[in-house]
Amino acid sequence: MERALRALARRCGVLTAYTDVSRRRRAASTAALLGGLRALGLPLRRPDDAPEALRAHAASAARRVLEPVLVAWDGVLPAVDLRLPGPLAGARAACRIALDEAGGRTIVRDLGRLPVLGSASVGGLRVARSRLRGLPRLPLGRHRLVLEAGSRAFESTVLAAPSRAFVHPGRAWGVFMPLYALRTRGDGGCGDLGGLRALMDWVFSQGGGVVATLPLLAAFLDAPCEPSPYSPVSRLFWNELYVDVDAVRRRLGGPGPAPLAAPGPAAFRDAPPVDYRGVMAARRRALEALAARLAAGAGGGEARRAFDRFLAENPRVSDYARFRAACERRGTPWSAWPAAARDGVLAEADADPAAVRYHRFVQWAAQEQMEALAAHARRRGPGLYLDFPLGVHRDGYDVWRERDLFALDASGGAPPDSVFTRGQDWGFPPLHPERIREQGYRYLAGCLRHHLRCAGLLRIDHVMGLHRLYWVPRGGDARDGVYVRYAADELHALLCLESWRHRAMVVGENLGTVPPEVNAAMARHRLQDMYTLQYELDSGRLPRSPARDAVCALNTHDMPMFATYESGRDLDDRVALGLATRPGAQAEAARRAATLDALARALRQRGFPAGGPGGLLRAALAWLGSSPARVVLANLEDLWGETRPQNVPSTGPERPNWRRRARYALEAFRGLPAVRETLRTLDRARRGRARTRDLCVSFLGLALLLSWIAP
Repeated sequence: MERALRALARRCGVLTAYTDVSRRRRAASTAALLGGLRALGLPLRRPDDAPEALRAHAASAARRVLEPVLVAWDGVLPAVDLRLPGPLAGARAACRIALDEAGGRTIVRDLGRLPVLGSASVGGLRVARSRLRGLPRLPLGRHRLVLEAGSRAFESTVLAAPSRAFVHPGRAWGVFMPLYALRTRGDGGCGDLGGLRALMDWVFSQGGGVVATLPLLAAFLDAPCEPSPYSPVSRLFWNELYVDVDAVRRRLGGPGPAPLAAPGPAAFRDAPPVDYRGVMAARRRALEALAARLAAGAGGGEARRAFDRFLAENPRVSDYARFRAACERRGTPWSAWPAAARDGVLAEADADPAAVRYHRFVQWAAQEQMEALAAHARRRGPGLYLDFPLGVHRDGYDVWRERDLFALDASGGAPPDSVFTRGQDWGFPPLHPERIREQGYRYLAGCLRHHLRCAGLLRIDHVMGLHRLYWVPRGGDARDGVYVRYAADELHALLCLESWRHRAMVVGENLGTVPPEVNAAMARHRLQDMYTLQYELDSGRLPRSPARDAVCALNTHDMPMFATYESGRDLDDRVALGLATRPGAQAEAARRAATLDALARALRQRGFPAGGPGGLLRAALAWLGSSPARVVLANLEDLWGETRPQNVPSTGPERPNWRRRARYALEAFRGLPAVRETLRTLDRARRGRARTRDLCVSFLGLALLLSWIAP
């Protein structure tokens, strides 16, 4: 029974063992395998059920004539293996490929009689092996292939994708700041897209070309209030919290904001944490009034036509608006709704029409502002660096509307490691690997396009999830989960295709313990690597030099601020949280101090002196800036020595995660000498690298010319 259970797990993509952070092999327990297989939808109550389930799974696989997804790298579709039911063996066949976004054009091929390469009996069904060959090179796109054999038809999605993702030419630098934390004059307690544009203009004026922030997706901000940017209601819609209300007012022909006074002393004091409920309530009142004005004809015919065109081109918006309005009216998660509403059918009485109007309106306003911001950003560099979260809120729109695509009896997470000794349960339901294939990745393609329409760079959170994801079965312990495989080749093809369609770079978050095949696939498909200096230093060795295809930074939003790391105060916090012992923290502090001293000496030897307050940070950023890496990011809060993090992983109410506003407002920090000097140093380092590269290219060209004209 145990052998049958493990064989079934392997056939279904459930790993029976994995190598942990200490490089020890961990075998999955029987209970974990059963939980993972049940979450995949297999009818297993105990190990005794495994043999029958294994036979049924083999028979089901044999009845699949062709795979639901095929990959045509650079448009070349290799020979396609077919499994034909006995009556269709040797039947005449034809193939039709409906090309994506090609004006309805279809390629038709008469295949004659399909060759029979062998046959076998599986579960009482006779299956003939055959092969589909000789299809033409396909244009890039997500196409639909239909195989007609005898009187039957079988379909598959073809991902005709470039083998490597799009890459912006040249090198750039930029800054990182969570939008909720960004302070500007008159922002009302939370950053917005108007403030993001002002930050972007300032960065561009300093020579930068990238502004990075955390996910900007729709969230529950009333009851329940879930402000984490990594637990969105949907990956298909924006968070209306960030809509620039004054810009919408101007769009509809109303008065602009009142003149702003120069910043006073308050600009240099700590701001209170973001009151998400209060800020959202105030902005909603203003946006509801503007939605009513548009309905009454404000803004003239052009605004109304733009709004109607947006709804026509994005039919999901009205569906999403009804869902959000129904959530507000019922006040309960969708899983507690009556059967019809729970199953996706909303009646008129389920939603307040004014609330539906509001949610439609704010998505239009957010999309217009995001697209305008993206167009503005792309004129100066790669531009906007957005973040694509791994999961979505269990009670959100995506799970409600696309629930068949999610494994609702499991949560995504991570196994135990040296930091999180009990493992992690992130709470969101993972995508079902086979069901997203059967849908041809329609949902994921829509989520990616939503972001890539506006992003010059897109960070894929936990990029290892393209290959495998740790599932924690419902009711189980995070220490006893299992890894489940995904069709990595297909997911990389989808990323490369959408990357080229939108001329945007893809960045893979590959920090931590990552299997070798993940980094190899990233390099093969030219996904940008994440290089983080603090993570490199944690090894106790001097950091390696960043590669060319990399986005570099000193830290991430989940790591201590650089000043905290340099002083070792984060280790005291880990002891207070029970994540480390006092002796262990003291030993780590001594090791870290020695590593930082060695780093300072190495930087000085390379021409980057690290003396004085903030000297190590400036030297480290200058060294990264001189590297061949495509992008170097500076966390703005590091530049003035901030010590408090934006997020402390594995903590809850005891830490103000995702709420802390920046110590300084934009109008104040852009004048701080430490900020201006550090960014000036970074800009010189990047430009110096570019000049060196240009000189090398010029000398190479001259050498080639001389060799050509030489007798």
